[in-house]
Amino acid sequence: MKTGRKKHFIRNLKLALKNPLTYIYVLIFFILCIATYMVFKSETQTESGIETLFDSVWFTLVTVMAGYFDYCVKSVPGRISALILLALGMLLLSAVTGKIASIFMDIQMKKDKGLSRLKNMKGHFLICGWRNGFDKILDSVLNSNPEITPDMIVLINEASQEQMEQIRNESRFNGIHYVYGDFADEVVMKRAQVTEAERVLIISDTSKKYSQLETDSRTVLAVLSMKNLNPDIYIAAELSDSKFEKHLYMAHCDEIILTSDYEYSLLATASSGMGYSNVIRSLIGEDYKTGILIEDIPDSFIGKTYAELREKRFGKRSDVLVGLLLNTGNFHQRRKDALREAQKNPNIKNIISNLQKVKTLKSNEPLLTPSDDYLIQPNTKAIFVRG
Repeated sequence: MKTGRKKHFIRNLKLALKNPLTYIYVLIFFILCIATYMVFKSETQTESGIETLFDSVWFTLVTVMAGYFDYCVKSVPGRISALILLALGMLLLSAVTGKIASIFMDIQMKKDKGLSRLKNMKGHFLICGWRNGFDKILDSVLNSNPEITPDMIVLINEASQEQMEQIRNESRFNGIHYVYGDFADEVVMKRAQVTEAERVLIISDTSKKYSQLETDSRTVLAVLSMKNLNPDIYIAAELSDSKFEKHLYMAHCDEIILTSDYEYSLLATASSGMGYSNVIRSLIGEDYKTGILIEDIPDSFIGKTYAELREKRFGKRSDVLVGLLLNTGNFHQRRKDALREAQKNPNIKNIISNLQKVKTLKSNEPLLTPSDDYLIQPNTKAIFVRG
């Protein structure tokens, strides 16, 4: 340990000796020492008040740091030395002030460019990627999640500075955080405090000229890295090609968005001339209070039938219960819990059976209009429609 510190000290000393500023600082120090001594020798024989070497050192410190004379020097050598001290003090003060200002400006520039590491962030929401109309996506996220404020959102992308300035200058996005870089890069994730984040939304990134294959590959890589850094994080990721869906399931992605498939389905339903597209638009509108909504099921209904939930929970409400959302919550943690429970069972057949069930679990799986005798399991939520 001591050898390592010694090598580190020697390396820093060599770098300092190669720096021309080191010799300038040493020269300034010697000039200050000489001027201090000159004031002491010349002013002890006058009525200036400088009687000891400490008085001379104090005079130097006040002159250099405060820019005024604490004693009124009388002799010519003393006055010349005092002027030298005053000039050096002004130069040193300017240099120190400029250095401090430069440090603060550098910090602010890094923050504006998204290059600084976020601090004191916990339970925040990451939005990764960029594409045209990003402001509308961000606006929809805030409208759909009233509990989330802009200062709880961290954007990670490689968009241009002008594009990000337009977003951050919008009053409705005031306080939003930004980290520049490739969201699939682990270093960038750590700057965004992914280990402390609660949720992530990954959108298909078009900030660079990536091919469809590269875009989806980066999404899968990002999900793998984020789940590795923070197994409890909830991730919703968008894919351009459904052939990568299996990879995201293997990466324990909690929610997969197949935008192109949705577009094709919407076009297909619209071709029937029955008005399906208008109905779908109403159901998934931006208003978080109407349309298709999802609600937690009280623990008192776990183990009871779907009919009991519909009658006792929704019987007196105008909302229409349409189904259940199975296996909600953190998919990765749920698999580990199920595996732990399976290992506790001494019956090897039950262990194998439970492990097979765990492997086939699908996160956030909707079950529409189940039979009345369907038993509600843990980690299930209610799907209903509100007008």
